[in-house]
Amino acid sequence: MKIDLTNLFNGNDEVVSIDYTLNLENLVYSTYKPIKNGVLVKGSVFYKAEVVYLKLNVSFVFYGFCDRCAEDLEKNISFDLNKILVQSLANDVAYDDYVVVENGVLDLDELIEEEVQLFLPSKMLCSDDCKGLCTKCGKNLNLGKCDCKSDVDPRMELLLQLLDEE
Repeated sequence: MKIDLTNLFNGNDEVVSIDYTLNLENLVYSTYKPIKNGVLVKGSVFYKAEVVYLKLNVSFVFYGFCDRCAEDLEKNISFDLNKILVQSLANDVAYDDYVVVENGVLDLDELIEEEVQLFLPSKMLCSDDCKGLCTKCGKNLNLGKCDCKSDVDPRMELLLQLLDEE
């Protein structure tokens, strides 16, 4: 979605409402495509006190796998996006709060895709206290303990044998 902001940059105090669904089904996270139903984008672009603001709420359902236990997961993810839109920046210095809008046209799809990629965590977990899989048998430790015996440090084996003799 491209939005012409020429009127706002010229001081027009109109409000441009935004309410659409962005298709990001080709976005790759890790090794799979987690966004199946699109990204819902709601908000507005407006002019206030000689500044053009972008205020959005971005939400989507993430379909994927837990990085610890490999179980399927489905998470509702939502975040707010607040930016100041400018036509240029002095000294070509990049600021996170500013978005440079060349030729007065904002490519919202590109901005949202970039922000979604930045917002996703480097590891996706089914829960914060996920116990993962047993490294020996592969059992999901969230479902219960496995029957594997823990490895004994070879330096401690002699001491354990002494304890077993008693």
